[in-house]
Amino acid sequence: MNQPVTRMRREIDEIPQAVQRLLDEGAPDVARVAAAVRMRDPAFVATVARGSSDHVCTYLSYAAELLLGLPVASVGPSVASVYDARLRLDRALCLAVSQSGKSPDIVAMTRNAGRDGALCVALTNDVSSPLAEVSAHAIDIHAGPELSVAATKTFVTSAVAGLMLLADWAEDEGLRAALGNLPETLAAASRIDWPEMRAAIGARPSLFTLGRGTALAVSNEAALKFKETCQLHAESYSSAEVLHGPVSIVEEGFPVLGFAAADAAEAPLAEIADQIAAKGATVFATTGRVSRAHALDHVRSGHPLTDPLSLIVSFYAMVEAFAAERGIDPDAPRHLNKVTETV
Repeated sequence: MNQPVTRMRREIDEIPQAVQRLLDEGAPDVARVAAAVRMRDPAFVATVARGSSDHVCTYLSYAAELLLGLPVASVGPSVASVYDARLRLDRALCLAVSQSGKSPDIVAMTRNAGRDGALCVALTNDVSSPLAEVSAHAIDIHAGPELSVAATKTFVTSAVAGLMLLADWAEDEGLRAALGNLPETLAAASRIDWPEMRAAIGARPSLFTLGRGTALAVSNEAALKFKETCQLHAESYSSAEVLHGPVSIVEEGFPVLGFAAADAAEAPLAEIADQIAAKGATVFATTGRVSRAHALDHVRSGHPLTDPLSLIVSFYAMVEAFAAERGIDPDAPRHLNKVTETV
């Protein structure tokens, strides 16, 4: 008997269409905001987010640093919502990311950032939300309704909206072209679900995910999704950090999933994946540069900054299938709600 199609799976399948909608309908607003940001000429970027949205910010921080040479720092929302501290943000762009735009601490930090001199830009799925109201500019990520508790469409469209902003700000035609090709790329990626990785995890209770550079964000997102949808303990590490202590818990057959984009971090990640495989772990990675680890099927996007989005879509397909194999409903994670309103 076939398993019913989950909301999560339907929303994964909708990602290419959502990205195309964002590219088609969101481009004028993004260009307008990029022009305002370029005129302001910020010296640095401060990001405000939690959960999957914070992983988007990690991704965009690497993109901004690599593309524009701007340092990026994550600001803890509690600095405003709990401590109401003042920050020196008069030369800053504050980038706030929230699919709902309703979490009180994200709203409070963004409001305070504007008070303290930052130019605030919100990436949200609801441009009438409280977050949009306290921001100087709000960019609609055009994800459409997302009903599954586990964010998939909104993670990808938030990341794409942020990349569109950076591409327009930098006037980078190569990145603009890669973004235009993303819907087709992501459709291909959604058809990959890594059965060999699912089999290797099996009933094991714990695993590592690895990334480096732009791919670290999708490693972080993957570890969260394993916990949310599969009740599986997963920890994300930079491949540059994992040998500094965490590798001590690796034993024979311990599962490891490494994410590598086609950029300067690919070879170092592949080297670490092979080293961990030599210690007995069962290691998979999205690169053909491994020798002892197993290379996973993946779709390249034609640009190093967009590659991680293809990888996370294939991961979403894998983790949804793995949850079903474990008899867990990924649409209704234990103890969780769709919107977490942290004070």
